Amino acid sequence: MKHFIVALMISSFLVVVAACGSNESSTDTPGESGNGEAKEHNLTLAHNLSEDHPVHLGLARFAELVEERSEGQITMEIFPNGVLGDEREVLEQVQAGGVDITKVSAAALENFSSQYAVFSLPYVFADEEHFFQSMESEAVAQLFDETEADGFVGLTWYDSGARSFYTVDQPIMHPDDLKGLRIRVMDSQTQIEMMEALGGAPTPMPYGEIYTALQSGVVDGAESNPTALTTGKHGEVAKAFSFDEHARIPDIAVISSAVWNEFTDEQRQFVRDAAKESTEYQKDIWAEAVEEAIEEAEAMGVEFHYPDQEPFYQAVQPLHEKYREDEKIAELLDAFDQMRQ
Repeated sequence: MKHFIVALMISSFLVVVAACGSNESSTDTPGESGNGEAKEHNLTLAHNLSEDHPVHLGLARFAELVEERSEGQITMEIFPNGVLGDEREVLEQVQAGGVDITKVSAAALENFSSQYAVFSLPYVFADEEHFFQSMESEAVAQLFDETEADGFVGLTWYDSGARSFYTVDQPIMHPDDLKGLRIRVMDSQTQIEMMEALGGAPTPMPYGEIYTALQSGVVDGAESNPTALTTGKHGEVAKAFSFDEHARIPDIAVISSAVWNEFTDEQRQFVRDAAKESTEYQKDIWAEAVEEAIEEAEAMGVEFHYPDQEPFYQAVQPLHEKYREDEKIAELLDAFDQMRQ
């Protein structure tokens, strides 16, 4: 209830601000006041991660850089830990104008803009280098701009690592090892179809329920990056982690289209440059966090396994062909494939 009240207060405040702003002359250009000067913006940035998470640290760096570059014209107040709602709820608030900026997993974004499903497809990226190169491409930059009519614009991406399978005690060395196993997946149609293609039983559930589900046997395993073993304490009950690295699903920072259209061109450049720089900052933090998580998980008794990825890759190719029926997804896949070579 407290989260709802906070969100309602912020939404109400922004509605009042928007109403006041509607009295400005219709000749005002976007991002400028009636006298032609750039407006000041005090923005709300909400997400569902803790303050020590590498993505939160990247967002905090983003806020610092924006304030510095804009000389205080643009400031941000960050609400972490899901205090304004989960990813879907906050993104809906961004669309409605109640929150200005949020971080959303690309897997969650596919429920709002279908072409984002490309990032949830397994083995779209050959390795980390291919992933970084693809995410910095013009194809992704265009994708970020194409959702303006949907109420949000992409600003940048943050590394969320390679996702792999982990179970209570059974290493996943081949797709056959998944048969009959109930595996927790994100609430993403693409991820559900991936598990079905690999022979497992997909079991969508919120991240916060995974520990208990593993402990009680509701699920046999899950899929995520190694930090889930430590920050989520999953390594206390899941002792077999298999680096099949089936997906690299980025987090995406998005801004309300309404706010974006109020910025001057100069303010947009401040925000774009700061967002890009914060991504480079976060990539280094993420790499360190993964190394530390592996060491800590080994001390918890987790064993790491390295299966041949080729059988997994071949098993999901029909899924790639299915999603190629979407013209925009096909264009993105072609762009990524060109960078693979």
